[in-house]
Amino acid sequence: MKSMLMVVAAAAAFVAGPVLAQSGADLVKSKGCGTCHAQDQKKVGPSFNDIAAKYKGNAAAADTIVARLKEGKGHPKVAASDAELKSLANFVLTGK
Repeated sequence: MKSMLMVVAAAAAFVAGPVLAQSGADLVKSKGCGTCHAQDQKKVGPSFNDIAAKYKGNAAAADTIVARLKEGKGHPKVAASDAELKSLANFVLTGK
């Protein structure tokens, strides 16, 4: 019975596959950021380039952006994990 459970667990892990973190660009698409923002032009919200320029030299920039996305202060709340929000913030700040 124990070996049967191990086989089932191994099969489930194989089917599920590894959990891969999405890149910032993928998250921008999947979270709908492109609806209001573009890389180099203002839409409803500022461009990512303008956001990066605003926070240039600010060591706490990524944390500030994460907090705004998480809390919905000055920006609609984004349904994402902390890791995804950090990835989004880093993408916006670096373009990568």
